[in-house]
This record gives sequence, structure tokens and C-alpha cells, in this order.
Amino acid sequence: MTSRLTARFAALAAERRAALVTFVTAGDPDIETSAKILAGLPAAGADIIEFGMPFTDPMADGPAIQAAGLRALKAGMTLTKTLGVIRDFRQSNDATPIILMGYFNPIYIYGVERFLVDAKAAGVDGLIVVDLPPEEDDELCLPALKAGIAFIRLATPTTDDKRLPKVLQNTSGFVYYVSITGITGSATPDFNVVAGAVGRIKQHTDLPVCVGFGVKTAQHARAIAEGADGVVVGSALVEAVRTSLDGENRPTETTVPAVLALVSEIAKGAHSVTK
Repeated sequence: MTSRLTARFAALAAERRAALVTFVTAGDPDIETSAKILAGLPAAGADIIEFGMPFTDPMADGPAIQAAGLRALKAGMTLTKTLGVIRDFRQSNDATPIILMGYFNPIYIYGVERFLVDAKAAGVDGLIVVDLPPEEDDELCLPALKAGIAFIRLATPTTDDKRLPKVLQNTSGFVYYVSITGITGSATPDFNVVAGAVGRIKQHTDLPVCVGFGVKTAQHARAIAEGADGVVVGSALVEAVRTSLDGENRPTETTVPAVLALVSEIAKGAHSVTK
């Protein structure tokens, strides 16, 4: 059976365009609003959705995503509720791939075996777990692959040709290339350097390569789409949530439209490049 991720990338390749991969934090600013944002992302232009699992110590994330996670946790978001939101999303959308992104701790506490069963049943297509290196594939990566859930690995500017084969060894779905060193949302990538890095990774794998960190505008998305199979945008969307909230960090009538409007704008850039 073809996975949603494989089917989506095949469809995009046939259309000769790059994927727009959007990241939002589950439960930010509350569960109901988060579910509305998730439901609206595909029509706004998202081809693949990364749904962030809130965690108290997100060490690879910048201030925007850290704050989003804390808002979500304060609103009562849990991993069980995150899976529930995805299950509800699947009632009306069975085509858009959803990737859970975050850290191993909440999954470990949930119980790996139970988590994989529940995640698969909810309609999760893949995992990005940023604090599990290839040396620890037995913990989650290999069990996830056995359960039919893709395990997407990060490659960075410091991942050299010696390290890259190890990183790619059990990677599936796509490769996520982190375009800058440092934390999320912290800088704008050098697009020429990014294109070269994508080419280097493609010498080692047939998987699609999606590029994220630092993408904030349609122009950024277009520049990355020139050389990559997908463009990932996260911090900019999370900031669109934050700036729409009231003084008590509660959603306003502009919260959902603000996020979806930014997705639509960035999608125009990502989808404007013909391969």
C-alpha cells in the first residue's frame, strides 16, 4: 500500500513543483483553535503538515516555538489529545500527510509500543524526533518503520559526507535539511549554499529533500523551491498565532485567518517554481 507521503511526493513530482510543508504547534493557543488551523491548512496550500508535540524543554527550537509549546501546555495539551486532534482531522481529510515533530521524552513516557499503535490508528504518517541520533535507532526509528510510520531525519550544514550515510541509513519519507546552524527561526539561509547542500544530499539518497529553518516569506519559499523538493515553514506561522492573540494569550477572531493567510502567501512562492 502506498503511504500518504509517497503518494503526495509522487503527485507533486508529476506537477513538477515543490511541496509546502507547514509546521504548527498542537494545542497552540488552545485545542479548539489549533484544530481549526490544522483543518484549514490543506486548502490554504499546505501539502504536508508537521504537527508539533508540545514539550517543556524544546532545545532545538527558538523563542517563537518554545513560547508556542508553553502556551499549548498551559492550555492543557497532551500527546493523547494531540492524537485526538489528528484523528478528528482524518474524518474529513484522508490525503494530507501529517508528521508529528518534537522530542522523545513525551513518546517515552507515553510508551513507545502503545504510542506507535495509537499514532498509526489516528492517521500519523511520520515522525521527526530531533533528539534521537541514528545511534539510537532501536529506541523508536526501527519500531516506527515496522509499524508503517516514516522516520524523517534531519541533516544540517555540519553533516559531512562521512556522517551523511549514517544519518540516511534508516530515514524514510523525506530528508529534512536544516538550512542554518542554530535554533529555529533565528536567521535567513543563504539560498545558493542551500541548493548546493541539497544536491550533495541527493548524491546519497533517492528520498525527497525538504528545506526548513529561516523561511518567512513567499520570496524565501520560491528561492528554496528552486533547488529542493519541499519548503518547510514553521516559526513564521507560530509567530502569526502569537501576534493575533489578546493580552491573556487567548485566541481572537483573527487567529485562524492570520495563520491561513500567511500559508496562502508563502504557498504562492513555493508553488510558483516549475521543476
